Amino acid sequence: MVDQDISRKLAVIVHADVAGSTALVQRDEMLAHKRIAEAFQRFSSIIQDYGGTVHEIRGDALVAEFGRASDAICAALNFQHSHTEFLLTLNDEIKPTVRIGVSLGEVVFDVDTVTGAGVVLAQRVEQLTEPGSLCITAAIHEALPKRMPFDQEDLGEQEFKGFEERVRVHRVGLKSGESIPPPEQSRKASPSLRDWRVVATLAIALVISGSVLFWFKPWKVREEPASVEHMVFPLPDKPSIAVLPFTNMSGDPEQEYFVDGMTEDLITDLSKLSGLFVIARNSAFVYKDKPVNVRQVAEDLGVRYVMEGSVRRSGNEVRINAQLIDATTGEHLWAERYDGQLDDVFKLQDEVTSKIQAALDVELTRVERDAKARRYTKQLDAYDSLLKGLAIGGHRSKEANLEARTYFQGAIALDPTFARAYATLANTYRIEYRNGWSATPGQSMAKAYELANKAVELDDTLPQVHFVMALIHREAQQHVKAVASAQRAIELDSNYADARVALASILCYGGRADEGLELMYRAIRLNPHHPSNYPFHLGQCHFALARYEEAIDAFKRGVEM
Repeated sequence: MVDQDISRKLAVIVHADVAGSTALVQRDEMLAHKRIAEAFQRFSSIIQDYGGTVHEIRGDALVAEFGRASDAICAALNFQHSHTEFLLTLNDEIKPTVRIGVSLGEVVFDVDTVTGAGVVLAQRVEQLTEPGSLCITAAIHEALPKRMPFDQEDLGEQEFKGFEERVRVHRVGLKSGESIPPPEQSRKASPSLRDWRVVATLAIALVISGSVLFWFKPWKVREEPASVEHMVFPLPDKPSIAVLPFTNMSGDPEQEYFVDGMTEDLITDLSKLSGLFVIARNSAFVYKDKPVNVRQVAEDLGVRYVMEGSVRRSGNEVRINAQLIDATTGEHLWAERYDGQLDDVFKLQDEVTSKIQAALDVELTRVERDAKARRYTKQLDAYDSLLKGLAIGGHRSKEANLEARTYFQGAIALDPTFARAYATLANTYRIEYRNGWSATPGQSMAKAYELANKAVELDDTLPQVHFVMALIHREAQQHVKAVASAQRAIELDSNYADARVALASILCYGGRADEGLELMYRAIRLNPHHPSNYPFHLGQCHFALARYEEAIDAFKRGVEM
């Protein structure tokens, strides 16, 4: 049943944000937030004067809708001109400069929020705009009357994530010696005419230029459908999904670890749902920082659904934008924005997971419902420290391992009950033992055991805890215990590809290579873009079964990787 409060239409959308807001907040949080809020209040007033509607002001971003492209441009230029003059009066460094993007596209209105491709495109355009400036799409350029006193610089066709076709962008300014047209009094007095004018404006735009349909095409919320026949792997018998790395929209590269950590946690949370088939983190992150073609992703990974999104962290505020796409039809099933304080980050993650669960009609078991209600820690600083350690430890060197350890220790100091931090800390001691980085290997293994046991004692429902314990038992050649720990990790997370690899290697060592081989095939299906240890352990299983040609092929792939 369709929600009666939801409506769709084509609209002129203005998206504005503050450039470098993170740096301003770090200098003076209270003053920065105050000035940003005041700037958007002034902009809101100007928007209303020009007949626009402000739909959202969240932190350092604003979204507004107009019925006419010319009104949107006049309001934006009016604000930028007055705001620039205001900044010149300030005697300190807390000067929030605003960048503005304007697009024409389909939007979805739901109570007090507005989402959809038109909003996303306006945001993408705004992100390439210089601070203090304004950029528009070609569709807005076409809709502007030629009499308007605007200078428009053609910036060429731009490639935007989520849009298959390039979009031409123009930078807009006021012509020399000209003034910004004032608001029409009738528009201020009669906002009820706005909807009629939206329709009229769009109709005129269509009549003026038959080619305008070309400009509308990229704004349709639909991807090129994936071909099931062309998929590298057959679709699983349950809903299958790949969660692509979320984009860091914070304007601060140092927040990359936080965004990647949130994406990885979302993948982990979904992986625990037995009713879903979830592609492993390693394969999803192959697409990080690359133009995404949803069709190609689905065909490469053999999944029906693809999720993508972004995270913006500014001071204590967090915004998550997410959208779920049925790759076999190209349809966007839903697109949502979640806003909250950093203290609410786990709640935001849960909301995204629940939305996916509901959209794909996945039933939870009682154990899964109980596990979903638990979180790793209530201390956000401890969670932040864990994510930093995981990001650094991924570099796989002796120095990175030691540096990551300090962050895990810091997480435990902040929350002595943080089971996952104990497990990751234990793994640093196992890694240094395995790689010969320890001057006292016996002590390293003893420390790994101590910390892993503590993690299990604190929370034995975390699959990562049992995975680390399995690896430690494997290093000590305690195969029976290693098998039990690996099986427990898989029981808690049926999509845990790395745990299946660990169990396969242990079974291979224990004379059960045929079982190990089946586990390896399953792990590779879950993690098609796997690391080099996958073909290594696959080759071991083949070798133990006297399948020497297959073993050679697998070992060669591992060496090449």
